[in-house]
Amino acid sequence: MIVNGQQQSQIPLTDRSIQYGDGCFTTIAYQNASLELFDSHIQRLKDACERLSIPFSNWEQLSKSVFDSLPNNESCVVKIMITRGSGGRGYSPVGAKHPNFIITHHSIPQHYKTWQTDGISVSVSPVKLARQPLLAGIKHLNRLEQVLIKQALATTEYDDVIVCDTENEIIESSVGNVFWWGDEKWFTANLSESGVVGVMRNQIINMMEKAGHKVIVTREPLEALFEAQALFVCNSLMGVVPVKSLIDPETFKVTKFLIEPVYKVQSMLKNKLEN
Repeated sequence: MIVNGQQQSQIPLTDRSIQYGDGCFTTIAYQNASLELFDSHIQRLKDACERLSIPFSNWEQLSKSVFDSLPNNESCVVKIMITRGSGGRGYSPVGAKHPNFIITHHSIPQHYKTWQTDGISVSVSPVKLARQPLLAGIKHLNRLEQVLIKQALATTEYDDVIVCDTENEIIESSVGNVFWWGDEKWFTANLSESGVVGVMRNQIINMMEKAGHKVIVTREPLEALFEAQALFVCNSLMGVVPVKSLIDPETFKVTKFLIEPVYKVQSMLKNKLEN
């Protein structure tokens, strides 16, 4: 673990990331000697710090520490966390003037490659996401909703679940953002009130629009997915993963999807990342 540019294995217990989940993070794939979409990940952190009013400014040292930490010829996940640091009284952050950055490395889940090729089977999570526009889109360090979602998923046989908000509108999956295909158009969820705006989600939207394929950002009820023709889940580590089937947990009705439209998106993304 690297903390503020120094190799160490601990941070103060008074750090507000531990006390209150006060901070933000991003996870980057390091593959083929390249940090994929690194600039976009740093911009995501900058945007989060601005919205959370975390006065972090040491971006040059953070970037240098990330690149200096990379292993030789080994793929990995690089996780970057920015915390507000220690200080303040109770919930109040007043007095917390020295943010910290933390860099850790992790293995890339091996099953992602199989998922990309074979697709996954998903259901619908019984856990709903709260609507909170002030935090919507941010990958902040308080992720208890996602912990509950993963706990519920672990009791099933499904690969992943679709997650809705408390109004039963489509938001994301347990691991990434969702896109669905219908009427010759791609759609993705509006994340202005809940959910995480993923770096890969933004990359795909921009890529498709440059290729002349407009993506419609929309609020839709869960039922829209059962009427879709194709569906995929994406994040920065697993890329684009086709969903081959969606199981209604109440009726156990299975909706099957086309995978070919998703393979086309995978191909476009591969060309984009390699060029």
